[in-house]
Amino acid sequence: MIRCAVLDDYQQVAKSIADWASIEDRVEVTVFHEHMADEDELAAALAPFEIIVIMRERTPFRAPLLARLPNLKLLVTTGMRNASVDLEAAAARGVVVSGTSGLSSHTAELTWALILGLARHIVQEHGAVRQGMWQSTLGTDLCGKKLGVLGLGKLGGRVAKIGLAFGMEVAAWSQNLTQERADEAGVRLAGSKEELLAESDFVSIHLVLSDRTRGLIGAEQLKLMRPDAYLINTSRAPIVDQAALAQALCEGWIAGAGLDVYETEPLPKDHPFRTLPNVLTTPHLGYVTKDNYRVFYQDAVDDIWAFLEGAPIRRLA
Repeated sequence: MIRCAVLDDYQQVAKSIADWASIEDRVEVTVFHEHMADEDELAAALAPFEIIVIMRERTPFRAPLLARLPNLKLLVTTGMRNASVDLEAAAARGVVVSGTSGLSSHTAELTWALILGLARHIVQEHGAVRQGMWQSTLGTDLCGKKLGVLGLGKLGGRVAKIGLAFGMEVAAWSQNLTQERADEAGVRLAGSKEELLAESDFVSIHLVLSDRTRGLIGAEQLKLMRPDAYLINTSRAPIVDQAALAQALCEGWIAGAGLDVYETEPLPKDHPFRTLPNVLTTPHLGYVTKDNYRVFYQDAVDDIWAFLEGAPIRRLA
């Protein structure tokens, strides 16, 4: 019997949300609900498995870990992009890496939950009502305000479209953004990153993490933003210098931030983002929905079936 490990099933739904019965006569599935951050612990726990299913980038699979998994033949990652998997190292060891499809609306929706939560102080007011208080803050209107979108791809385009529906003035910028694409989305092409940061009431990041986007927003860029402006990041944490962002929030360079992504996940218990009053945090929920998980895990089952039949699908490596 082939052994399969499913990692980081925080919500304990992996086995119930897809049709694993279709492969149960050939594959023994073990689900790990708790995150294992220590490489020695991971290597010891996963050494017996021929197949491993990972959830997004929760557990990195770099070359040193892959080298300690002699039985691994198939690594399935949810989604079709995973920067935490060393594809070259996997290929060198003969490990097939397959991905899954997924929905595209979930992260854009969470982005707007964060924007609205910040604008209307939803968490603070909810807590105040629970404590017997009434109307303790002043909210910010969205209509007429300026939304700056960094990255106008599939997700950025959705966010921009919703901003227009709220009556906001929407501008966008990225290194490769063209006037044609901006016109197609109905938004203004900002003259520069600096211009977009300086003029926007809300800045939302929707860029792919790469060598040229890592650290794209640092102290210098944060200081360009107005003290009543908000930064939202549902993309990848390293696009923003995390120490600079914490300083900006502590010292009032900006009004606040809505964050769904962090350099270390789960977020350490002593991290300042857990306690800063002007930060609205969610635990990387952008892709965490029932509908999306159904797609992720069912595609993972299909990937395993195809691999067993000798015809791997959705290959990354």
